[in-house]
Amino acid sequence: MQFFNHFFKDDVTNLLQTRRFETKLGERILILPTHIDWQEQLAKCSASFVLIGIPEDIGVEANFGKKGSSQTWQYFLENFLNIQSNDFLSGEEILLLGAFDFTSLEKPIAQNAINEMELVDALRHAVNTIDDEVEHVIKKIIDAGKIPIVIGGGHNNAYPIIKGTAKGLYKQGVLNVAQLNVINVDAHMDYRPLEGRHSGNAFRYAEEDGYLSKYFVLGFHENYISQSVWTDFVNNPTFDAISYDDIFLKEKCTFLDAMAVGFTFTDDAPVGIEIDADAILNTQSSAYTPSGIDVNAIRQFIYLAAIKTKPAYLHLCEGMANETNGIGKLFTYLVSDFIKAYLQKDNNETED
Repeated sequence: MQFFNHFFKDDVTNLLQTRRFETKLGERILILPTHIDWQEQLAKCSASFVLIGIPEDIGVEANFGKKGSSQTWQYFLENFLNIQSNDFLSGEEILLLGAFDFTSLEKPIAQNAINEMELVDALRHAVNTIDDEVEHVIKKIIDAGKIPIVIGGGHNNAYPIIKGTAKGLYKQGVLNVAQLNVINVDAHMDYRPLEGRHSGNAFRYAEEDGYLSKYFVLGFHENYISQSVWTDFVNNPTFDAISYDDIFLKEKCTFLDAMAVGFTFTDDAPVGIEIDADAILNTQSSAYTPSGIDVNAIRQFIYLAAIKTKPAYLHLCEGMANETNGIGKLFTYLVSDFIKAYLQKDNNETED
């Protein structure tokens, strides 16, 4: 794992803002005691969830997008580790494994590219390396029987997450074939052509390579789907979608109804849960929108997805966080909502 850095206890301690008479989640979150034979330790760890970061802009730039998603992991971590550890979420359910560092890939590309197209070609080639690295770590997490929670980075990382998860669940016998269902809350479908890997075609590559089964897109914007992508999408019998326009403008259904359609459509197998920040109202992302889904509605989706589906992973991506825009705190809400809902469901099923 050339590009993955494991976390040590000091990495967490340095981010904590402790207060007397309080316990922060970062004081309870689990860290592997040593990174020698880390896969074996991971399997023995009591945590149900494994948290990793992919702080990179390469996939977004390769799609002609704006840089900034590489900063979100750090701002998320600073917020997440400093929420309260309490009866609602203690932190001991979560293992903080580490984060990727792909800066060594990006720097020589920026220095040596002669023109924009040469730069884009080099970036798309680099995404293939990112794919291999992310897939490897995700598969090891799945092999250990854990649920990955991944903070991006660009939406290009959906492909290796899907691939690693599908392979791992197939190896375990959970899936009959190495194909995964996915629900994606996104203003775009990220189903652009096979033109080289980038943040806009993760799901096309996942389908083409045989790792994507059913794919449901919730809240896409009709203005930003090319006719060719739309034609390919609607002619695929294992794909379905409900647009933002149908829910919030035409009022063909409520957001709750649209969620229920997605949950039912994908309920025959484990599901990857994807949230792209560009779907969320007034949230800084690589494709910011002034017309999007309210934050509380996104939180409700996360909560219900954890309860109503068989979630295989959670992936939050494309946010462009800084000190003032609150995306680190927003992603903290979404991750904690997901974990608490999943644990609530698990406890209810145990009691039954």
